Amino acid sequence: MTAGRLSAPAAVRAAVDARLAEFLADAAHRLREISPAADRLTEPLRAFATGGKRVRAMLTWWGHEIGGGEPGPAIASAAGSVELLHAAALVHDDVIDASETRRGSLAVHTRFSREHAAGGWAGDSALYGASAAIVAGDLCLALSEELFGTAGLPVSAEARTAHDALRRDVMLGQFLDIDLQARPVPREELFARASEVLTHKTALYTVVQPLALGAALAGAGPELLSALERYGRPVGRAFQMRDDVLGVFGEPATTGKPAGDDLAQGKKTLLVAEVLARADAEQADWFASRLGDPGLTPGEIARMTALIADCGAAAELEERIERERAEAEAGLRTLRTLGVAEADVRALAAFADELTHRRA
Repeated sequence: MTAGRLSAPAAVRAAVDARLAEFLADAAHRLREISPAADRLTEPLRAFATGGKRVRAMLTWWGHEIGGGEPGPAIASAAGSVELLHAAALVHDDVIDASETRRGSLAVHTRFSREHAAGGWAGDSALYGASAAIVAGDLCLALSEELFGTAGLPVSAEARTAHDALRRDVMLGQFLDIDLQARPVPREELFARASEVLTHKTALYTVVQPLALGAALAGAGPELLSALERYGRPVGRAFQMRDDVLGVFGEPATTGKPAGDDLAQGKKTLLVAEVLARADAEQADWFASRLGDPGLTPGEIARMTALIADCGAAAELEERIERERAEAEAGLRTLRTLGVAEADVRALAAFADELTHRRA
């Protein structure tokens, strides 16, 4: 049996964390030389970038190793750049969703708006918070590109395609999500529309594209990139389905978000689509009328949560998660035929289980 190449997750996270800390400290120093006020912009970002699961960084690193690349500072920089892209997306996403918290702490825009209010500054505190957070997210995007450039890895046509797709497609996915939430959607179309958002906003960006970027930076060819996508697409879809479940049933102490947060925000997820398809007409109409209503009460959230379970929507989504997870096995089998070590295939299988069965 061939020995595996994949670095231990703890080692990857430690290397990426260290590179991010070093890079962001240097960036803060350079911006401080322009104006001392820059610290008020960079400090929230440095705090924000220290958290998270590092899923995308891990997969970028592992894709590089699967493609034949070596661990070290270069891939740590490339993986860290993906994390900064993700941080930018989250900062903007919290503004879009008006989410006050992230990972159990204040969202960046909330932090800025409260600072404004506490200081008694001129203007509207909420507008100041949103404006400053948009700029902070944009700065993260710029720093992501800068950090990627420090990696010094050869960027082939395939790597450039993967790099550009990772940054471009998540923006389209975000718009698809905004559009889905805003416009009326016939109930019979909701599942397809929510599935489209799930694939383009999350599945590709979370799993497929980081793997492809890492592998392409190592010089991987089309066969390996195709096999990685065959593994990654269903894993990414299952990852977001688990998020949909946690957005309703997750424990606030574990997820860092209020109970039933997706219901309060009115998110049109696959779980919601299943409820509207399965509940009787009266229940479905009531559920749809309360979804995202500003006056939604804790009691109504509890009733909606119970309906999701009672009509079979929650169980159906769990079955879909398992079907996606089983589909990923096809990609793993292909990776075996391409000579990927059995130890590495098992590591990818275990990581898929971790992503799809998590509690936060």
